[in-house]
Amino acid sequence: MSRRKYFVLALVVAFGSAGNVLMSRGMKDVGQITIAHWTEAIAALANPWVTIATVLLIGFMITYLTALSWADLTYVLPATSVSYILVALLGQFILGEHITALRWLGIALVTSGVGFVARGRSHTPQIERMEEAEKRSRD
Repeated sequence: MSRRKYFVLALVVAFGSAGNVLMSRGMKDVGQITIAHWTEAIAALANPWVTIATVLLIGFMITYLTALSWADLTYVLPATSVSYILVALLGQFILGEHITALRWLGIALVTSGVGFVARGRSHTPQIERMEEAEKRSRD
């Protein structure tokens, strides 16, 4: 895999992690929103933390779509599992959340488990053959 593709995966992790942490920060200011008062969710967009988080999560979606355009979902999602660790660290140091040893163990188990999956090929061989055939037919 090229450096450019690793960079895209790193951006997926960074945008998603930062966006989720800032969204949590903003929603702590806004307070609880219920289905009965769903319009408060729209008003929450006025909170600067929620606004910045929304922009970051749009960046996440764009980079995620980019990654999915050249790799299988079963590769991209596990390859970005490091975001579990990053979110926990950001939650602890930025949001002041307490993370127990048991929760850290769970994060480590999940991350290492999906890490095994990510070690495989980034693209299903049948799809690669189909793409090569399409490319030849266009030429």
